[in-house]
Amino acid sequence: MKKINLSLVALLTMSTFAVAGGDIAPISDVTVESVADVIVEEVSTGTFYAGIGYSSMRSNITNIKFDNLGDFKQDIKHDTGAVFVDAGYKFNDYIAVEARYWVGISSDDVKFDNKDYTFHGDVIDTDSDAWAVYLKPMYPVTDSFDVYGLIGYGSASLNDTDTFNGDVEGISWGAGAAYSFTDSFSVFLDYVAFTEDTITNNELTHLAGVDSTEYDHAFDTINFGLNYQF
Repeated sequence: MKKINLSLVALLTMSTFAVAGGDIAPISDVTVESVADVIVEEVSTGTFYAGIGYSSMRSNITNIKFDNLGDFKQDIKHDTGAVFVDAGYKFNDYIAVEARYWVGISSDDVKFDNKDYTFHGDVIDTDSDAWAVYLKPMYPVTDSFDVYGLIGYGSASLNDTDTFNGDVEGISWGAGAAYSFTDSFSVFLDYVAFTEDTITNNELTHLAGVDSTEYDHAFDTINFGLNYQF
């Protein structure tokens, strides 16, 4: 009789654990799945974005020195409108990488500030373009408004099809702000500058009919654009 009672107790105990195990298992599964979802969501914070915009491009060529022309001084200024495209990857709310390409769209002429000595009747028709790749640190002021910086490498060109070529290449930097009016779309305004280069023996040498030239070339842009975040 004692053996029968022990067998019944063992059977009831096993049944209780089985039922309890059946109740606990679904809870355990849900907990593991929920934690996994949170981990995936935290890891997958990066997003791609791309956009288009309009720029005011400015090119200033200064301190021109023509060999054999003594104290001659000539500065060349060129302002033009441009369109640009950008594409980037946002790792999180604080850092991104971005690439841009600009191309001039207006037909402004290069203007010379020395009226005593001019080339080609005082103006030269030119084309402008530029490209750059940036590291983009960001700071979210609010959920919708960010400020950011740009630091990277780029090249900008001011070209005449026949005689003139003014390129700058090196460090490019900038700063701006962006406002997101939906989860996908944002507008931004920023300023970007390219390294000022000292250029020697360019096409200006042949244009002026001298042995050599030297000048400083600065290039910068003010940009307004629209980005879409995928």
